Amino acid sequence: MAQLEKVLYTAKTHTTGGRDGASRTSDGRLDVKLSSPGGPSGGTNPEQLFAAGWSACFLSAMKLVASKMKVALPAEAAIDAEVDLLLTDGAYSIRTRLNISLPGLEREVAQPLVDAAHQTCPYSKATRGNINVALNLV
Repeated sequence: MAQLEKVLYTAKTHTTGGRDGASRTSDGRLDVKLSSPGGPSGGTNPEQLFAAGWSACFLSAMKLVASKMKVALPAEAAIDAEVDLLLTDGAYSIRTRLNISLPGLEREVAQPLVDAAHQTCPYSKATRGNINVALNLV
């Protein structure tokens, strides 16, 4: 494991009530009501928050990798993230798909960029080997 050299940022949240509660950040920029998927309370759920966070981080990793590869990332680059909450033999888990749109980039340019971003993105690193992840160029 690499030695920690410098903490760039620490996110701090306060959550109460679990899936049917609320969560807010210490700086007040995020203050959300939580609910179970499909629940009646109308809040967001952890899977949606995870999908939003990972897709934003992955897109930023693609921007970084593209600049290093000297590839112009399309302005319309986008990721549609899907996070499935699974129940298998009484145990919960998640499965994910990142559906990546890089309009105008040839597949032979786009695929290495996506692969390198998957090695760079902190969310990808954190989940590697722990959950089923599909990266789809669409």
